[in-house]
Amino acid sequence: MHRRMGEAVARVARKVNDTVENKTDSLDLANCKLMTFPVGIYKAMRSVTEGIHRISLANNELKSITSRFVTTFSQLRELNLAGNYLHRLPEEITSLLHLRAIDLSRNRFRRFPEPLATVPALETIDLEENEIAEVPTDKLASMALLRSLNLRANPVGPEVRLLVRPLVPFELLLSPEEPIPKA
Repeated sequence: MHRRMGEAVARVARKVNDTVENKTDSLDLANCKLMTFPVGIYKAMRSVTEGIHRISLANNELKSITSRFVTTFSQLRELNLAGNYLHRLPEEITSLLHLRAIDLSRNRFRRFPEPLATVPALETIDLEENEIAEVPTDKLASMALLRSLNLRANPVGPEVRLLVRPLVPFELLLSPEEPIPKA
């Protein structure tokens, strides 16, 4: 077990070093078995955080994202958090003024993460395969740049199905309605 953990840590360190050395705009830490975002990464990436525009933390074991993560990577345009155990986002997510796409599919959200409704540049929100029943339709309708909201495989209420164009200017993706069983 210790050997596997060591290999995982080494893989994360290599990916962080590649990003820093090559000054790329992406950090891909998908499939690294992370339970939290490693604090050491903040220090290691200090010189390049402003240039990071895309981060993938998909398919890890994250239960939360901290406000420090959000404020450190303030220039994010794309954030992939699919396949984790997240159930909420920090309020600071609203400070990501350049964030255009967020993937929160396959997590544990029971409610629509309302701070997203005030992220000004957000164009795409993927919340497929969560446990969301209610959606703040009024707030979503006021999101000027939102183009696509994926709520497939969520137990959304019937009022969400009434959100059709031209009422909302974005594409709303829902699973087909289950037919009502006949008695």
